[in-house]
Amino acid sequence: MSDYVLEKGRPEDTAGRLPKEVRCYDLLDSLGIEYYRVDHRSEPADTMEACDRIDAILNAVIVKNLFLCNRQQTKYYLLMMPGEKVFKTRELSHQIGSARLSFGTPERMEEYLDITPGSVSVLGLMNDTDNHVQLLIDRDILSGEYFGLHPCINTSSMKMKIDDLLHVFLPAVHHEPIFVELKGEEQVPENRQVKDHT
Repeated sequence: MSDYVLEKGRPEDTAGRLPKEVRCYDLLDSLGIEYYRVDHRSEPADTMEACDRIDAILNAVIVKNLFLCNRQQTKYYLLMMPGEKVFKTRELSHQIGSARLSFGTPERMEEYLDITPGSVSVLGLMNDTDNHVQLLIDRDILSGEYFGLHPCINTSSMKMKIDDLLHVFLPAVHHEPIFVELKGEEQVPENRQVKDHT
């Protein structure tokens, strides 16, 4: 039985939270974006069991976030895709015209997005003021009203409206998404990997 609680808005007390997490709440509040939050500070969402419990409370489109780069490491991408889809490099490479995609390094992820592996979130784009990272969104993400994400750290999870992401947040941080269509086969449950969104 989970003791996680879904709360609206920012925590009343931000003492002990990382500055990058607090900056997420500050920006969303300044933009008038409504969001809901689940704290799980004693249990980071780095196992499938924890992710599943949190996902059940959030009741939002589950998103897998991947930090990618081209072979030359001159172009970087943040891909948002449904959590149940399998990522196929060739399928995406063809659509964006970038051959041999691979995962970006943790060092570049932290440099550009101020995020570490396991906490990847579209909110990290607020830290990418020089637009090093191109956002890619699988169109299937648009099927729901809310989607799940992190406030740049995986000890809390949130949900916000996809409409607010597209029409308020992204314009505010000066990032324009490229929409892609990934077929991706549904993963077999026992082979599921840890998701980066929760």
